[in-house]
Amino acid sequence: MPPPPPLLLLTVLVFAAARPGCEFERNPAVTCVDLQLRTCSDAAYNHTTFPTLLQHRSWEVVEASSEYILLSVLHQLLEGQCNPDLRLLGCAVLAPRCEGGRVRRPCRHICEGLREACQPAFDAIDMAWPYFLDCHLYFTSEDEGCYDPLEKLRGGLEADEALPSGLPPTFIRFSHHSYAQMVRVLRRTAFRCAHVARTYSIGRSFDGRELLVIEFSSRPGQHELMEPEVKLIGNIHGNEVAGREMLIYLAQYLCSEYLLGNPRIQRLLNTTRIHLLPSMNPDGYEVAAAEGAGYNGWTSGRQNAQNLDLNRNFPDLTSEYYRLAETRGARSDHIPIPQHYWWGKVAPETKAIMKWMQTIPFVLSASLHGGDLVVSYPFDFSKHPQEEKMFSPTPDEKMFKLLSRAYADVHPMMMDRSENRCGGNFLKRGSIINGADWYSFTGGMSDFNYLHTNCFEITVELGCVKFPPEEALYTLWQHNKESLLNFVETVHRGIKGVVMDKFGKPVKNARILVKGIRHDITTAPDGDYWRLLPPGTHIVIAQAPGYTKVIKKVILPARMKRAGRVDFILQPLGVGPRNFLHGLRRTGPHDPLGGASSLGEATEPDPLRARRQPSADGSKPWWWSYFTSLSTHRPRWLLKY
Repeated sequence: MPPPPPLLLLTVLVFAAARPGCEFERNPAVTCVDLQLRTCSDAAYNHTTFPTLLQHRSWEVVEASSEYILLSVLHQLLEGQCNPDLRLLGCAVLAPRCEGGRVRRPCRHICEGLREACQPAFDAIDMAWPYFLDCHLYFTSEDEGCYDPLEKLRGGLEADEALPSGLPPTFIRFSHHSYAQMVRVLRRTAFRCAHVARTYSIGRSFDGRELLVIEFSSRPGQHELMEPEVKLIGNIHGNEVAGREMLIYLAQYLCSEYLLGNPRIQRLLNTTRIHLLPSMNPDGYEVAAAEGAGYNGWTSGRQNAQNLDLNRNFPDLTSEYYRLAETRGARSDHIPIPQHYWWGKVAPETKAIMKWMQTIPFVLSASLHGGDLVVSYPFDFSKHPQEEKMFSPTPDEKMFKLLSRAYADVHPMMMDRSENRCGGNFLKRGSIINGADWYSFTGGMSDFNYLHTNCFEITVELGCVKFPPEEALYTLWQHNKESLLNFVETVHRGIKGVVMDKFGKPVKNARILVKGIRHDITTAPDGDYWRLLPPGTHIVIAQAPGYTKVIKKVILPARMKRAGRVDFILQPLGVGPRNFLHGLRRTGPHDPLGGASSLGEATEPDPLRARRQPSADGSKPWWWSYFTSLSTHRPRWLLKY
């Protein structure tokens, strides 16, 4: 039979490609080969094929390509953001998955989700979205048999994975948890208590591990009017592991006791939104865990994978506070992040915490450490920088002491009268201390919480052994369980309420001032606020741009355990000039944290963009020379202009 005419052949091929379900023509048989790309060695599959989706026909061609070079350095370019997600997504295109002689394409919805989440990171370095991550060109739908290229990151951790047979669902295993075990326990716990719990990620570590949070609330995932938000953070130093385990145990305890009908826990979860982040530094933990309990050095694993101490990596706002405090009439709260901070090395873990704090109106927080037995509170940086130890109180000194005592006073070992015990040198102070009076340092998370947001954070040192042996964990839990619960319950001290206009419309970013305490807090988008206050008589003022101020006298009895309800109705100012000192948002630089302010308000563009925009003479972005020096193929598809 003679071959068909070219036009007829083309028609047949087009018709076959258009036929739904004609798998053979759309996805012809190929030869699968072993995946040998180092950058893609942790992909969820082991075989690929040539030519690739980009028509590369050998390993040498792939490794010399600009696309592969980009995947290799994307980690550093984006400062750990979207890692390793984007790399694995790119691998799915550069080295497509091959199974049973067929190529499987990655899922389009995975690509679209990553593009939405990661586009700001590309914009921040003035780089275009890579063409080979075009979600419509190289990806396909679930109906067409796509696969999830990020499935290995999820580790096969099913939320409803059953406990070993014979163990009750309330069982808590008092042992050290690997990263995979921690994720599994948190997701299983959230699944068991799905009506009051959920897990979510606030970002990834430098090495790509999720910073996983478990939340407890009567309406998980939603901020409820006048329900205070609390966060507890463990393992900021990777080798200080007791806090990590305490929060894993606490999550299981809250779930089990809620289901068992414990009235205290049910009341707590029905009136409070609690967020637990057991491990802020999972990469450092892996280093420490490799040595193991009893063998871990004093500092091994303390830093993150970039060798950064995360509790020295936050913006130093305390120095700015001391300067502003000497200026009459100047605001010394909600201090913006200085532009020069972003020129240094900012860990992705630090950035994730800051963005988290800007999305949720946290009221109270604790960071759990190890190495001593004491509760410390801000300021951590001395008001005289040369002084290594100097009492440096915040305007809320009385409240911080009350919060610290809420933890220490019910901790049996902190109240032990022996001076020879761990932490015995703090006994005369009641096992609490002002941070700078202990030792002074800058860049701490607690000072940043207080000076940038409404949140009050203390630091809890859980014991002198940073990586305790497994047999000590149950005793540690017994010592800290009541302290953790009692501390969280203190979020209901002081006053709360709603600020609204005369029509009942909420006024966000209104300022709540307390006479005699030079530290204002601001209202959330729904107009609600929480002001932690010690017992006593307080003069409270609410004011906002365009409204008259309202003043109220508040009396808080010493035995009062619930926040007093104090609402404010603001009247609009008359026509004329407004001399009101504006509240939270100030002129000046803003931080590049994805466009969210401390209360979810939109901010101005990234201040770093100024140095990253192309100049008038058409010069290329700062990263361009790197690519042109490594490859003869200039990736002009990365240029936005």
